[in-house]
Amino acid sequence: MSIDTTELDTAEKIATIPIEQIDVARPSLFQKDTIGLFFDRLRREEPVHYCRESYVGPYWSITKFDDIMAVDTNHKVFSSEAKLGGIAIQDMHSVEGGLELEMFIAMDPPKHDQQRKAVTSAVAPSNLQLLEPTIRERACQILDELPVGEDFDWVDKVSIELTTMTLATLFDFPWEERRKLTRWSDITTAAPETGIVESYDARREELIECAMYFKGLWEQRINEEPKNDLISIMAHSPATRDMPFLEFLGNLLLLIVGGNDTTRNSISGGVLALNQNPDEYRKLNGDPSLITSMVPEIIRWQTPLTHMRRTALEDWEIGGKQIMKGDKVVMWYLSGNRDETVIDRADEFIINRTNPRHHLSFGYGIHRCMGNRLAELQLRIIWEEIHKRFAKVEVTGEPERLFSNLVRGITKLPVRLHAR
Repeated sequence: MSIDTTELDTAEKIATIPIEQIDVARPSLFQKDTIGLFFDRLRREEPVHYCRESYVGPYWSITKFDDIMAVDTNHKVFSSEAKLGGIAIQDMHSVEGGLELEMFIAMDPPKHDQQRKAVTSAVAPSNLQLLEPTIRERACQILDELPVGEDFDWVDKVSIELTTMTLATLFDFPWEERRKLTRWSDITTAAPETGIVESYDARREELIECAMYFKGLWEQRINEEPKNDLISIMAHSPATRDMPFLEFLGNLLLLIVGGNDTTRNSISGGVLALNQNPDEYRKLNGDPSLITSMVPEIIRWQTPLTHMRRTALEDWEIGGKQIMKGDKVVMWYLSGNRDETVIDRADEFIINRTNPRHHLSFGYGIHRCMGNRLAELQLRIIWEEIHKRFAKVEVTGEPERLFSNLVRGITKLPVRLHAR
């Protein structure tokens, strides 16, 4: 049986657990930020590890970079299909009061390819060029309204605000109601124990409200000329316009979470990383051109989505371990991004790495994050504008983290700004 790991907060204590009893699926380990110590041990002693008992059932953990790549790029053997459990360690349709959502990230080809292709144009380089001035203008507006010399919550005032503004732009969503997007993103990945939703039934009701809201926008856009926003693209594309209701909602939520949670937590994670590594902050202040390489390093360091899950369609061997057909296989990106055998000084935050994009945060293969360049664009813009205005964004208290084994979220980050 798995044992209580709540008080295990040092490598010495973790070393005393029999390795077969380690269960890295516990959300509390991520909230306390002790999870890295568990992954260090697994990578060292048993990089492909089987957990027999956990609240999500038995599962395999893949913890090293190359093994994760091998699973992620082999969709013929390792499936993302929702009906097999989907893409997260918690089975997609296992929750009472949950919705039987379908989304293209939890599909295999050919349907996955058709739906993904339909919406990719919204985040294509040509469209990002058009978006950049808008994102920059909104970033400047946010930063210019911040109080200098007094404490405030960076997550609420900057990270959420910037990503929500960008998301509202991508969807051409009613501006004054943009915080609805933040709320819908939060509840999509939340369980009742997070305190974000009271129950799965309450979450279901809010998600249906989200779907009805978007249905109204959809009906409006389908009767207009095609435009470049995500709803118009989905409404007019043959691959997506006739989607069943729950598939429509699933794909919307995928795009909302994909465009929100990840970038939001990297904006917060970057501030925290620079404060924890003052030499790197000095390096940045001395040479702002390093923002270009710092952005992917922040995304590696934060790893905003800790894992993706697959289901084995046949027996397969990884790292000398026999995976059986039907087994749940979890690729821990957070662990792979700390793999010293592939990434030099992987446990250090280094803003001028020579190959900073060599990380797993966006995944690999057919499900690689389609918004990766948009995420980098938002982070680059916000740091360019921060650098122009502030000598330092100083973290003044402990961060609060999300109770989740999927989204590596920072829910609160007290800071104080120092003007240039």
